[in-house]
Amino acid sequence: MRSKGTAAELETRRITAVRRVGEGWAQKDVAAFLGVHPVTVARWVARRRADRDNGLKAKPTPGRPRFLTGEQERKVLGWLNDPPTQHGFRTDLWTARRVAELILRKFGVRFHPNYLREWLTERNYTPQKPARRARQRDQAAIDRWVAEDWPRIQKRRGRSTPTSP
Repeated sequence: MRSKGTAAELETRRITAVRRVGEGWAQKDVAAFLGVHPVTVARWVARRRADRDNGLKAKPTPGRPRFLTGEQERKVLGWLNDPPTQHGFRTDLWTARRVAELILRKFGVRFHPNYLREWLTERNYTPQKPARRARQRDQAAIDRWVAEDWPRIQKRRGRSTPTSP
């Protein structure tokens, strides 16, 4: 079972134990002082003899290593400030699939879009749906219709509808 403490604290503890043994302390006394088993102190001393200072170094953080460095993550988030067309896409809509494709192109790292959706959400980038509009939409004609025709239609409708009691 792993002892409590950060990797640096545990490394300091191992170095202290080996140093005390080197100063002439008995391994069982060092173990009692540090609250570990004497066999543990013996292992630390043996690792120090076998591998010098590297034998007592803190082990790397457990778990899978990150796919992107912090700098690469900042670059990805920076891309989202640009329109997707600037990065070779046909429309101005960022999708998780497009972000995954761009990361693959630029960094050679493959991500599943579902993971990227979650990753982007954790960084306050939420999915955006564009308003769907017809290509032939004429906003001036729509505004004119709303201003002129719609009030006329509303007046007619108001006359013909029976009043409620």
